[in-house]
Amino acid sequence: MSVHRHGRRPRTAVAALAVAAVLATTACQADPAPDEGPGDPGERASSSPSTAAPEPEEVELTFGVFGPDAETASFERVVESYNAAATATTVKLRTYPNRAALMEDLGTPRAPDAYLASRQDLDQIVAEGWNTPLLELLDERGVDYGDGYSRDALLSFSVDDDLQCMPYGISPTVVYYNTDLINFEDMRERDLPVPPTDLRGWNLEMFAAAADEATRPRLGTRGVHVEPTLRGLAPFVYSGAGQLFDDEDEPTSLVLEDDDAREALNQTLALLRDPQVTLSGRQLRRASALEWFERGRLGMITGTRALTPELRDVDGLDFDVMPMPLIDDQVSVGDMTGLCISADNENLARTADVLVSLIDDEAVAEVAEEGYLVPANLGVALTEEFLQPLQMPRNANIFNTSVRDLVVNDLLSPDSPLSQAVQPAVRDLFTVPVLDDLEARTTLIDTVSRSVLDPDYPPASELPTELPSEGEAPEDLEQ
Repeated sequence: MSVHRHGRRPRTAVAALAVAAVLATTACQADPAPDEGPGDPGERASSSPSTAAPEPEEVELTFGVFGPDAETASFERVVESYNAAATATTVKLRTYPNRAALMEDLGTPRAPDAYLASRQDLDQIVAEGWNTPLLELLDERGVDYGDGYSRDALLSFSVDDDLQCMPYGISPTVVYYNTDLINFEDMRERDLPVPPTDLRGWNLEMFAAAADEATRPRLGTRGVHVEPTLRGLAPFVYSGAGQLFDDEDEPTSLVLEDDDAREALNQTLALLRDPQVTLSGRQLRRASALEWFERGRLGMITGTRALTPELRDVDGLDFDVMPMPLIDDQVSVGDMTGLCISADNENLARTADVLVSLIDDEAVAEVAEEGYLVPANLGVALTEEFLQPLQMPRNANIFNTSVRDLVVNDLLSPDSPLSQAVQPAVRDLFTVPVLDDLEARTTLIDTVSRSVLDPDYPPASELPTELPSEGEAPEDLEQ
């Protein structure tokens, strides 16, 4: 398990500080002068003037990626550009429908030479020995990190005092909102609580006011939907309580029953389970929350940059983004991706050359232009290729500022054993009509979490996953 948050580092990340020190040192090193000794290429060439260098052997390498078709198509263009300029090396792109499919090939003869990986899979990749550490390889190629990557991103991909994969993409969760249903200028003129012009300090009171603004019974619109999952609740709990687990490094339990966490849930759920402003169960059975948003019938929805291209394709939909609302601290949750090199690589030097080409500013910008990627490369993240000021969302820099507030936690992944075990009980927090028994329900969630995280605790199969509900949530009249 790995957790990382700006300003709060677990012991595993602290151990990786040595990596950051090496990276900083590497960034400051100058190229060796031509007369610095026997390692100089010119001297090596002059040692055998009568012997012509042999032609390099032709090599074909594979690069594995996953993601939407439009994004993988941009990788294809990057690979084509590389192949057009390279000599003796050809890269073949191999696409996978999802990260799980790519993971199935790692450690087998089918493993791609280089591949895109999710941060939530890094612990398994390193434990199984499916990658080659990069620090020495990138140092040999003079990769200048400088200020080009955040220290947090580098530490997130560092294990055992080495950089295991090169940070590539970052996916903080933000709030997408319909600008036709929520107009902050109009709300300000009516003295309603609205965010400041820099959009920081966007709090629960403002979030609730925006949800009320978007809820228009005559038009059949609702204000807000947040996925009723552990990951959906996590940024609110972190924002109000600061902790989600009993130990951020080696957790044995969730701690939602703690007073601070429960108070954060009380404040959050007062809005997220309000039947007047949220989607009803009947509505969600008819269509997903994303579909309601695309129809212009939902004011706000949470999501990552990956939603942007799909929303841009919806005729008549005008939208923008905001940070996740805060209680005390600004917090977002999400994932990162990195570029890795497979272990036991027969063409390690060539593959490292390809990886360096893939993280070049121009290559990253090519992928970022498709709209799915928030680049870990800070230089590209500030360019028009990513910000795309002529397209929605207008406040695309919110993705960059949310990176600073990001918590990356493998256990929050929807397909993690923990998330799946507590899901029924977490869902009840959003749907049970009366929350007078919030203490009992959070205690149940914490107990079930221990069955997954604590090896000395009974397995989840021997524990209840939900308490008796007090009847179905009332279904509203729909347009």
